Amino acid sequence: MKQFVLVLLSAVLSFTAFGQKADKKGWVTIFDGKTFEGWKASENPDSFSIEDGVIKVDGPRAHLFYVGPVGDHDFKNFELMAQIKTEPNANSGIFVHTAYQEGGWPEKGYEIQVNQTHGDWRKTGSVYSFKDVKETFVEDNEWYTKHIIVKGDKITVKVNGKVINEYVESKDRESPAGDSPKKLSSGTIALQAHDPKSVIYYKDIRIKPLK
Repeated sequence: MKQFVLVLLSAVLSFTAFGQKADKKGWVTIFDGKTFEGWKASENPDSFSIEDGVIKVDGPRAHLFYVGPVGDHDFKNFELMAQIKTEPNANSGIFVHTAYQEGGWPEKGYEIQVNQTHGDWRKTGSVYSFKDVKETFVEDNEWYTKHIIVKGDKITVKVNGKVINEYVESKDRESPAGDSPKKLSSGTIALQAHDPKSVIYYKDIRIKPLK
C-alpha cells in the first residue's frame, strides 16, 4: 500500500505545473497566460511579451526555452499543441529536442517552421531543412492549432487536425545523424523570434509526455 501511495504521489507531482494537473487525456498546460514562469529567453528577452494571456513575439532574434518542472523539461516521446497566429511576412518556429543556449540559432534538435507569407519558401510544418513543406494551409491573422508529435524516430506535424508533414529520421535524412546535435534525442522545446519584422502570437501551449 505504501509503495502504491508513493507511485501515485510521484505521478501527480510529475504532471503538475503552475498548480494545474494533467487533464484526463494527459495534457499539461506549460504557459500560465500571465507570466514567463518556467520559461527562459535568450539573447534578446524583450522580443517576448505577454498581452491578454498571449505570448507576443516581436523583435530581434531570440528563443524562449521551456525550463519548467514538467518532465524536468527533458522530453523524448511527447505531443505538443499550441494555438498560433502570424502577422503578414512573419517567420518563427518551434524547436524540439533542444537545449538552452545564450545566443544564436539553437544547435540542438529540430525546428518545426511557422511561416505563411515570409520570403523563406519553407512554410509552416516544415522540419526545417530536413523535410520541408512548400504549401500553406492557413492564412495570416487567423488562429490555428499546431500539433507536433515526436515518437521514436518520427515527427508528425498537424495543422488544425490535418497531418501536413511526417518526418522519419531513419528514412528521410540523407545522411546518418551520427554525432550531429540536430537529431532526435531528447530535450526541451523553444519558441523562436526570428527578426524584427516578424510578429507572431502563441497561446494555449500544452504538452503530453508519452512512453
